Amino acid sequence: MTYEEVIKNLKKESNPRNVAGMARFGINPKKTLGVSVPFLRKLAKETRKSHSAKAPRDLHQLAQKLWQSNIHEARILASMIDVPNLVTDAQMDKWASEFDSWDVCDQVCMNLFDKTPYAFNKAKKWTEKMGEFHKRAGFALMACLAWHDKTSPNSKFEKFFPFIKKESIDERNFVKKAVNWALRQIGKRNKNLKKKAIEVAKEIQSIDSKSAKWIVKDALKELAEKKVN
Repeated sequence: MTYEEVIKNLKKESNPRNVAGMARFGINPKKTLGVSVPFLRKLAKETRKSHSAKAPRDLHQLAQKLWQSNIHEARILASMIDVPNLVTDAQMDKWASEFDSWDVCDQVCMNLFDKTPYAFNKAKKWTEKMGEFHKRAGFALMACLAWHDKTSPNSKFEKFFPFIKKESIDERNFVKKAVNWALRQIGKRNKNLKKKAIEVAKEIQSIDSKSAKWIVKDALKELAEKKVN
């Protein structure tokens, strides 16, 4: 499937009413077609099948073109078809710096970035960025790694806690929600991390910040209710 064919499929599925609904949920409506995620997953599967398994670089190059289109859904689709072991350090930084909506940020992190060898380092590095969605990406990546990575030791996730604590005072909506997400997801990984996450949450609780107190209240409630092995 060529770039032109993929874009044609996306535009054919466009729905202006969906765009208005997405905007109400804080999704950037700029260059957005209103295409559903299930359709994007289906299109991603068809696109991968249309390319030979022996030609991963073709998919990688197509993903780059889709990202460069600046179309909201094309960027999400790019994360669904790109090849993790061909993603470069520079590509991750470039894409993350261009995030302009929470859903693109989260989809790219969960579909692609958390499968790369750079993921743990980028998660920490991006929390120091100023842009709301760039910073969110760091915590979204932490959450996705805690969710999807089944082999990394607890020590790798424990290194995220100082960054979570430090940025818990960020009052921006899409940052504090991602900080909360990362704390909860790490805590749900296993009993030892749950214990550590609760300890960190109680440390954050003492910070004089509305954002920090919101993050902790929600996280402690879920961690108290969630049974982990």
